[in-house]
Amino acid sequence: MNKLKTVSRYADLREVSCGDDVLVVGGGGREHAIVKKLRESGAVGNVYGAPGNAGMNIIPTGLSATDVDGITEYVAAHENIALVVVAPDDPLAMGLVDKLTALGRRAFGPTRAAAKLEWSKAYAKQFMQKYGIPTAKYRAFTGADEAKEYIRGEQMPIVIKADGLALGKGVYICADACEAEKAIDEIMGGKFGSAGNEIIVEQFLVGYEVSLLAFVDGEHYSLMPTSCDHKRAFDGDKGPNTGGMGAYSPCPVFGTALLEKAARTIVEPTVAGMIKEGAPFKGVLYFGLMVSDDTPLVLEYNARFGDPETQSVLPLLESDLYEIMNATIDGTLDGMNIEWSDKKSVNVVLASGGYPGSYKKGCPISGLDEVDGGAQVFFAGVGAGEDGLVTSGGRVLCVQALADDFASALDTVYKNIAKIKFEDCYYRKDIGSKL
Repeated sequence: MNKLKTVSRYADLREVSCGDDVLVVGGGGREHAIVKKLRESGAVGNVYGAPGNAGMNIIPTGLSATDVDGITEYVAAHENIALVVVAPDDPLAMGLVDKLTALGRRAFGPTRAAAKLEWSKAYAKQFMQKYGIPTAKYRAFTGADEAKEYIRGEQMPIVIKADGLALGKGVYICADACEAEKAIDEIMGGKFGSAGNEIIVEQFLVGYEVSLLAFVDGEHYSLMPTSCDHKRAFDGDKGPNTGGMGAYSPCPVFGTALLEKAARTIVEPTVAGMIKEGAPFKGVLYFGLMVSDDTPLVLEYNARFGDPETQSVLPLLESDLYEIMNATIDGTLDGMNIEWSDKKSVNVVLASGGYPGSYKKGCPISGLDEVDGGAQVFFAGVGAGEDGLVTSGGRVLCVQALADDFASALDTVYKNIAKIKFEDCYYRKDIGSKL
């Protein structure tokens, strides 16, 4: 079996003969966090990746995350793989879980029908309206002219969203009608391909954002600690939207009362609604919330772990992730006591200059072996060079730390970031500044 070259002490490959083998679909920082947590389980043996990345150093399959047929054939030919974790949105929307389940294999993640909560924002808004789940006022459009006519009568600012999957970049907050019309033209003009064939025009909500994730087994759910993402590319929440530049967990202003309200008014009706829709949700359900006047409202659903929220949330998990995933598949979450640390967790993403636009690849990464034990590194856009890891993506890696308080965690993260170097590296220096 070929393995990726071990290039640093962070390449935590292990090949063992006992335990259940797992295939993780995806190759970013989120997937690296999942792999690390799975490896803490005594029940897990080898970990395969489709595709993984050079920093994770899992056993490679040579398959991309969107090669649904190839992954299905690979799993069919490898009886030793006991579980497939489908982490990214695209293969979920393409029905990978459905194909693996039809094959008689265990897959963690929602079916294509359940994942529609993410891959169609129009469906998600209709679903929320149907089941009385609090969200912003909206209209959906398949024609640009009709959408432009509508916004002229609406209050500004206003939000324009691509209906389909757009790598977290298909949302525009527009200050005036001119900006809104430009956003409509960009989205429906092909910037995001078929994801922009339909758009959502949505009321702009004022408040603060919180990410709430839950394990859902179709009927039961178990909430994870809340988290807060930083979407904009630059300090001060300026610049274009990205896939996320850093996150912290838990969100200190989202207390017990708000969490209970969100569970009652959002989580429970969502889980029950999907049963009524004939598409029970199994996997991780992500609620992107806006809290306005002490009322949580849904901005968006994701049908999987968020990125980079996962890199802050999963390090807090004290229970066995492999057991949780299997209970989620089996519908037995209600029988589990899932425990979380009460520490504070922070991560900061290091990106290639130019991201989320064009950027250079192949830049050597140095200083990784100088990162101390108080922090850990999750790799995303990295490849294997002749002498070590090199950059291969926009979001290259993130540095994460746990501490008893946020100030200490942030101090550890930024001190260790200073040790890591690659050409045109940039990162936000204000992650957690509003804490």
